[in-house]
Amino acid sequence: METSARYLSAREAADRLGISLATLYAYVSRGLLRSEAGAGETRARRYYAEDVEALLERKEYRREPYRAAESALNYGAPVLESAITLIQAGRLYYRGYDALTLAQQQSVEATAALIWLDRLDAGDLFSRAATSAPPPTIMDVDRHPIAAYQIALARAAVDDLAAYLTTPEAVAATGARILTLLVMCTTNQPVTTSLAHALQRAWMPAQPEAATLLSAALILCADHELNVSAFAARSVASAGATPYDVVIAGLAALHGHRHGGHTARVAALLRSAADDLPGAVKSCLARGETLPGFGHRLYPDGDPRARLLLTLTATQCPNAPVVQLAQSLCTLVQQTLALQPTIDFALEVMAQALALPPAAALAIFALGRTIGWIGHASEQYATGQLIRPRARYTGRQAAS
Repeated sequence: METSARYLSAREAADRLGISLATLYAYVSRGLLRSEAGAGETRARRYYAEDVEALLERKEYRREPYRAAESALNYGAPVLESAITLIQAGRLYYRGYDALTLAQQQSVEATAALIWLDRLDAGDLFSRAATSAPPPTIMDVDRHPIAAYQIALARAAVDDLAAYLTTPEAVAATGARILTLLVMCTTNQPVTTSLAHALQRAWMPAQPEAATLLSAALILCADHELNVSAFAARSVASAGATPYDVVIAGLAALHGHRHGGHTARVAALLRSAADDLPGAVKSCLARGETLPGFGHRLYPDGDPRARLLLTLTATQCPNAPVVQLAQSLCTLVQQTLALQPTIDFALEVMAQALALPPAAALAIFALGRTIGWIGHASEQYATGQLIRPRARYTGRQAAS
């Protein structure tokens, strides 16, 4: 039977779980595993690998809870409840809505309202924010966007007393002020229109059609479940800190080269690939490095956010040299390494195709992800719980 990283045959699934085929079929009948008819003449049933791994994690937790918890904090089982984002079967959903559909049909503001308040209607959230957000201090154009955002947030937080209110409506209002402030910090201009149009007018005033592409990118970056920056944001929120501090913490995590910092590594790969495409890939692998912008563990069949954003970029900027380069690079990597591009790769390709300023890809990532951090903060405030895991001590034993 034909299988992929997403599916297992009955024998593979049973062996992975250490059970008989009869027990495997019983698990399916009890709803513990999903199966579907496979391809080919036999139409033999195939089983979702993610279901098998989830079942293994539950067994591991019951057998060795300490080891399971350690694995979960690395890249494993769920450790917190959230109603914001679902990643399932290679697709991404915000509160039950397909994120790719939202990126093509909804505004950034409506998507923010969905994540914050579970409604696809921003109302006057952002119009009020535009008039109440404090003007940011003009930032040096050469300053890194993460540093600029953190400075602006720290200064604005001092006088925003409403930020201490933690009802969902109050947090959403603060989130709108924060997001508006960050866009103002990015453009050094007041926000008098939608957030995506504000960015377009500052970066590409002669290309109004680019606002649609920027809007899609922001929405696709809005949230991605409990990644490192979202976990950092929730931890800070659990301490009772304001949304300003939550976003500052999220930005700090995003800045790392294993998270949002991937965009800078993608930019370096694209520069090398422009001179020698196979050589750029070979050099990266020869140094023992992972290829930046390719391969996502949650999407074995490819990151759907990247697919959509690369398609939209190619449609809008078909003659941009970086688009042609990206297509050749993706083909080479897929054929030789069986890896698909990630959202980090797509963001950098889009930024270069639109001739955006340096580090604009990371700025867009940060602006979009701010929506998710605010949503996670609101959820965490509602629980009233402090996130406080325990450490398993492995050092020198105390003297008796």
